[in-house]
Amino acid sequence: MRRMVWGSTRSKWVTLCVILLLRFAAGQIQDGLLINGDFETQPSGGFSNEKLGDGSAAIPNWKSNGTVELIESGQKQGGMILIVPQGSHAVRLGNDAEISQEVRLEKGALYAVTFSAARTCAQLESLNVSAPPSGASQSIDLQTVYSVQGWDSYAWAFEAEDDGGRMVFRNPGMEDDPTCGPVIDDVAVKKLFTPEKPKDNAVLNGDFEEGAWMFRNESLGVLLPTNLDDETSALPGWIVESNRAVRYIDSYHFAVPQGKRAIELLSGKEGIISQMVQTTPNKPYRMSFSLGHAGDSCKQPLAVMAFAGDQAQNIHYTPNANSTFQTADVNFTAKAERTRVAFYSVYYNTRSDDMSSLCGPVVDDVRVALSGASRSVLGRVGWLLVSGFVLFCLVLV
Repeated sequence: MRRMVWGSTRSKWVTLCVILLLRFAAGQIQDGLLINGDFETQPSGGFSNEKLGDGSAAIPNWKSNGTVELIESGQKQGGMILIVPQGSHAVRLGNDAEISQEVRLEKGALYAVTFSAARTCAQLESLNVSAPPSGASQSIDLQTVYSVQGWDSYAWAFEAEDDGGRMVFRNPGMEDDPTCGPVIDDVAVKKLFTPEKPKDNAVLNGDFEEGAWMFRNESLGVLLPTNLDDETSALPGWIVESNRAVRYIDSYHFAVPQGKRAIELLSGKEGIISQMVQTTPNKPYRMSFSLGHAGDSCKQPLAVMAFAGDQAQNIHYTPNANSTFQTADVNFTAKAERTRVAFYSVYYNTRSDDMSSLCGPVVDDVRVALSGASRSVLGRVGWLLVSGFVLFCLVLV
């Protein structure tokens, strides 16, 4: 009888635990598109080209403030066709206007927001992205259009300071025409994790596999704008220390040397990625990486400047009929306990098929390890220590 009671009680506790876990999981935001993040859900009054008023009902699942307009593909303003990045609808923000959506987060976790944006009639358009109450925000400069399609996808990261928060997109501009402002579409969120550092590689996330959300149906990659804080990076471990973006690419739409993700360097020395890696002073190291062509009709020559400590090397990509990438390396001697490694494109490349879209060399599989000679010495020392310990134990026996 006691066994039956215990079994019944245990079953109830297991069921309760499962329910609580499911509720907890359901409360957290799921990786991918936000609810109506593509703005394709029809408003209660139907789709209309008219400007929407303030409030929560104008755009389903979003709150708006200021001049906000749901636009549709092919819509014109004067002689200009408004760009809708994906699907049939997007949102345009007028002067000092914003949209926001409440989301459930995990306190202390790192998240990356991916979104598509395009300019309209203002020349110096920008978009401010924030996630209150975290206090983190960033203004994304939309003046440079990286693709001939007229729009680009961007990613921005933040650390959640509470279990609840808001995703806010605001147009900080004040134009003579109050309707001028950026277009937003396809808003997605992904919870990021810090990859484990391999024992034989000092570089964190050197294969670039952990990063912002990427849509399978979008072929432009995701731009990573300037970010000097490696603790809140949409590409964990790395920072973008330049005034132009680099492109995060996937193997579904680009040629990637290893795995499913890589980085395409853009805009010459205006697009730099870097990382500080742990090293032992006065020890010799070798930084190796894969260098390649993204398969996106990028005009050659392609080359990178690779930095490792006090060493810098100009490395050109040499086309090979059997492969779209090659392995390169830079040898250096560490001067401190932390060493900077960095990359930028030597040239300012564009695509040959449209002569406009920015492109460049692809970098992947970055590794920093003790050079062969130093490893051999350490290996021999370790073998001698082990052998000595074994002999000592035999003598005691």
